Amino acid sequence: MNVFRSLKYRNFKLFFYGQSISLIGTWMQKTAVAWLVYRLTGSALLLGVVSFVSLIPSLILAPYAGSIVDRHNRYRILVITQVTSMLQAGALAFMILFKIYNIPAIIGLSLLQGIVNAFDITCRQSLMVDMVDDKSDLPNAIALNSTMTNLARIAGPAIAGIVLSAFGEDVCFFGNFISYIPVLTCLFMMKLNTIVPVRSEKSIWTELQEGFKYVSGDPDLSSMILMLAASSLFVIPFNTLMPIFAKDIFNGDAKTFSWFESAAGLGSVVSAVYLANLKTNKNLVKIMSTASLIFGISVLMVAYAGKLPFALVFMVFTGVGMMAQTSAINTYIQTHAIPAMRARAISYYVMAYQGMIPVGSLMAGWLAGELGPRRAVCIEGIIGVLATALFVLYKRRQAAGESVDGKTALAK
Repeated sequence: MNVFRSLKYRNFKLFFYGQSISLIGTWMQKTAVAWLVYRLTGSALLLGVVSFVSLIPSLILAPYAGSIVDRHNRYRILVITQVTSMLQAGALAFMILFKIYNIPAIIGLSLLQGIVNAFDITCRQSLMVDMVDDKSDLPNAIALNSTMTNLARIAGPAIAGIVLSAFGEDVCFFGNFISYIPVLTCLFMMKLNTIVPVRSEKSIWTELQEGFKYVSGDPDLSSMILMLAASSLFVIPFNTLMPIFAKDIFNGDAKTFSWFESAAGLGSVVSAVYLANLKTNKNLVKIMSTASLIFGISVLMVAYAGKLPFALVFMVFTGVGMMAQTSAINTYIQTHAIPAMRARAISYYVMAYQGMIPVGSLMAGWLAGELGPRRAVCIEGIIGVLATALFVLYKRRQAAGESVDGKTALAK
């Protein structure tokens, strides 16, 4: 099938299968941590804090991580980050097994995972180009990677809901710990012809400046990254409040919360499969704009859904919009950035995506405390729609300006 064409490459196939298992464990742990914190504290603000510390390192470290990845062997960095993540999951599992319900410790381990992820995500994304021999299949590989991520987003919370109800949080954390064994096995089986970069004489700070000048100097790349930053800051964090919707608004339990995550994951898979089937990447800007509008409107619908089934249906559409938005921007950057700047361009994508979400999560938690969860989510949906309108207006003006410049050049 055309949609699976990237799996013909051995390295990408090993990466795909190993990550498929590991990401299910990651989502099990993510769901269990959110439920555990809210069960112990009942605090919307602390939910935001946990999300904040797990993602804020990406805002601070992502550009630095991009420069590090560009200077060193990406494969070795990936192995190191995966081993460290495995140890973090094991520490969390043992802590909960022995009933050490220490919120500061949970926050500390979440911060550690965030630091590792700042390097891991940049490295994984930039290494993908080395796993696909025919570069025309790179957009398909990116879309399949997103499909895998979002299938895990369905399976992980669904399994976590069952495990949480039957056994408890510690089993979820041990499940994540064990899930790193297949991904490390697959990494060791890969045979990558990664080019180890020549040791740069430039300082990291100089390379950081070069990366910023490159991204900010390209209006197409910078506008896409700014749109993602706005979405990550004001819209995507609505998901932080879903434990409150599940427990307090719809009077549910851990299983109910897992349905919210799985519903969004289902929508994400639909988008990912659509993107994987694309034969060209020429319409990525239009796809991103449409997806952003769908995302903003569906968040608005979730805010005031009167019954649980309606809320879950709208959650599916939030997954459709968010997945298509982020994946289209990711693909655009990877296919348009020059090779020497790819990791640094991706690092700004990671910073705009993963780095802004924690700040937004704190804002969402504060808004929910001040105005209530429904109004907080409503405000986020409105901002999403307005941001999309501004982006579309900017692109139209840009296109009009280019058309005028083209006619002027022809006249001369």
